[in-house]
Amino acid sequence: MAKAKTAYVCTECGADYSKWQGQCTSCQAWNTVSEVRGVSSSAKGARGVRFEGFAGSLSAVQSLDDVSLAEQERISTGMQEFDRVLGGGLVEGSAVLMGGHPGAGKSTLLLQAVCHLAASVPALYVTGEESLQQVAMRAKRLGLPTKDLKMLSETSVERLIQVAETEKPRILVIDSIQVMHVADIESAPGSVSQVRESAAFLTRFAKQTGTILFLVGHVTKDGSLAGPKVLEHMIDCSILLEGSSDSRYRTLRGIKNRFGAVNELGVFAMLEQGLKEVKNPSAIFLNRGEEAAPGSVVMVVWEGTRPMLVEIQALVDMAQGGYPRRVAVGLDQNRLAMLLAVLHRHGGLHVSDQDVFVNVVGGVKVNETSADLALLAAIVSSFRDRALPQDLVIFGEVGLSGEIRPVPSGQERINEAAKHGFTRALVPKANAPRKAIAGMKVIPVTKLSEAITALEEL
Repeated sequence: MAKAKTAYVCTECGADYSKWQGQCTSCQAWNTVSEVRGVSSSAKGARGVRFEGFAGSLSAVQSLDDVSLAEQERISTGMQEFDRVLGGGLVEGSAVLMGGHPGAGKSTLLLQAVCHLAASVPALYVTGEESLQQVAMRAKRLGLPTKDLKMLSETSVERLIQVAETEKPRILVIDSIQVMHVADIESAPGSVSQVRESAAFLTRFAKQTGTILFLVGHVTKDGSLAGPKVLEHMIDCSILLEGSSDSRYRTLRGIKNRFGAVNELGVFAMLEQGLKEVKNPSAIFLNRGEEAAPGSVVMVVWEGTRPMLVEIQALVDMAQGGYPRRVAVGLDQNRLAMLLAVLHRHGGLHVSDQDVFVNVVGGVKVNETSADLALLAAIVSSFRDRALPQDLVIFGEVGLSGEIRPVPSGQERINEAAKHGFTRALVPKANAPRKAIAGMKVIPVTKLSEAITALEEL
């Protein structure tokens, strides 16, 4: 029997080491380097998986100009929001990793998709955590068509591949990768070694046979995907299903996608009939009160390939105890502190003795800088206890010298706001449209002081 290879891998960044050490020198994380025992290159899997190439075969050297540019056929999941995050649908031979917190709806979403796909495409759903009866009861409760979907309860990767070779499914769902195990690895299921090797075997099988592979992965307390970080490098698409337990809305975000845009966002509503797609997310995030309140303003953020209107709220109050707090939910807290310094230096607003709380309504996480101007406008509104007009929308990046910088796709953002009935927009001067938009008054600004003056005149 060939001797197993031993390596040490950081579970945070995937860096490899020849021996164990307390701190990873790549990401500076402590106690994240774990031992990984893998099979040797001469070992073979259940179907004689060859390790020479990732897809199981060696390709000949050819010119880049000779490579075929034929567009790959995509299979629709039947959900437009799901297809959007995947880049337009499923691609044959692709490996998709779906992560999320327990109870977010990962199994429900995949079960809904494969039950409808099984009517036209052979599909195999492998469950390792739940029994077949539990999955069948969920499908019945959701009213899904179950006649064509084939089920398998198995945790052995070798046995699973043998069954897949016989059934020849075009779609293979593994729920979840943390419970799968390879016989040649001595460690327990869920360990770094088992998760890494199981995902490698299944991905090679998908590439060799052209099977669409779905891997369900758990998420740790800090929100990162459990298991080695290198798992994200093996697969073609990584998506994350997010949503708090007290909210009925779920957001599906693309983290990595070799066949489409990253950071694409799909919104679903959790109902008794399962997850239902929300085709107009701006409508649910703009459920505002009838009366205007200080500290509330609507901004336009860009998610993937489309604009989205989101409400941002700010509360500024006298600090208790002499230590002002800076709390940001849905935004970067360090950027909040930086913008408050810019507001003091170039806006003349002193909030060093005030607590500042900022929240993005609906649980949306904003990662782009286009929210800077709207954030400062909400803070000014709360500090002065003066409500902003409800028909006003704001976006723009704020620089350290107080200038208002343009953001990408400014025209599309203004058009989206106009579609939802907004009549005024405070935007960077470079993003002002050349032609007037019917029913929309655009207020261009170049400096933070100009923006504060414009807000006072509204």
